Amino acid sequence: MELLFITLGGALLGIAARYAIPRRSMHGVLVVPAVGAAVAAVVWVALTWLGLAWDGGWIWVISLVASGLAAAAVALFLGPRRERDDAETFTRLAKAGVARS
Repeated sequence: MELLFITLGGALLGIAARYAIPRRSMHGVLVVPAVGAAVAAVVWVALTWLGLAWDGGWIWVISLVASGLAAAAVALFLGPRRERDDAETFTRLAKAGVARS
């Protein structure tokens, strides 16, 4: 049950990161929240394997901080990267269209 809660928390932090960081129009609606949810779940499971108790406070803090940072990093990286790739693709296609006519 706690894994469900931590995954939901990671998704909520991903939604917050999506709307807090600019260039959100350059990636899908669910990309950043999905990263937040996935990282929260993976970190939670890894920490339980390492012996942290599910009812302790640190496992919650570490999992949520890691998921929030990962979601923010993806949002910061993905927007400019997509913008740059779109501009390069447009330039390439525009040159190819001019060459055909």
